[in-house]
Amino acid sequence: MMETTTANEARIGAHGQVAIPESTRSATNLGAGDRPAARMVGEPLVLERRGEIARRLQDRFRHIPPEVSLVDELIAERRLEAAREAAED
Repeated sequence: MMETTTANEARIGAHGQVAIPESTRSATNLGAGDRPAARMVGEPLVLERRGEIARRLQDRFRHIPPEVSLVDELIAERRLEAAREAAED
């Protein structure tokens, strides 16, 4: 899927509010009261709908079977690492 880049000027108010142009809000389905996530990607500021972030994370971890616990694997790895470090002392 080809991404389209559109540049519009946003305005920052006295209290840090960001006013997003109507054409951008309409194209991104953002409305009054929505709370997009703001993050820095290098130097640019990116506003992103939380649903898009959730979908991207789900896609990233989709290959992991439901019965696999990444948390349990991480804890086991950390315990092994701590045991190795303790044995070296």
